[in-house]
Amino acid sequence: MIMPIPFEGGCHCGAVRYVCLEEPTTVVNCHCVDCQQIAGSAFITGVLVPEGSIKVSGELKSYRVKADSGNGITRHFCPICGTRIMVELEGGVGVGVSYTTLDDNSWLEPAIEFYTSKAQHWINLCSNTEKLMDMS
Repeated sequence: MIMPIPFEGGCHCGAVRYVCLEEPTTVVNCHCVDCQQIAGSAFITGVLVPEGSIKVSGELKSYRVKADSGNGITRHFCPICGTRIMVELEGGVGVGVSYTTLDDNSWLEPAIEFYTSKAQHWINLCSNTEKLMDMS
């Protein structure tokens, strides 16, 4: 599928919008406990993009936690509707944009699955992804 650049998205209520001006480095499914808790689901699908490639309009609220990897992660969300917009990953990995916030996510295809050791037993992992037991 062709990846549109730039791509845009926003929160559920429309108060936050963003545009990404660079190609994603990859698309991932993360099965870590932190992602399961924040998603209220078995995993999160994220679009990893280079730092500085996202331009946001509207106010974001943020908080920082320690991820399963031990690194810090800063989560950014809309303060009105609570939509998870993106995460900043400590260690220069880049920014993870929540795929559910993209205006058009039809081009997404995950390439990597992290923390497959923590995946729910009832989840069938994608057949064409690289599978990693943790973040390494």
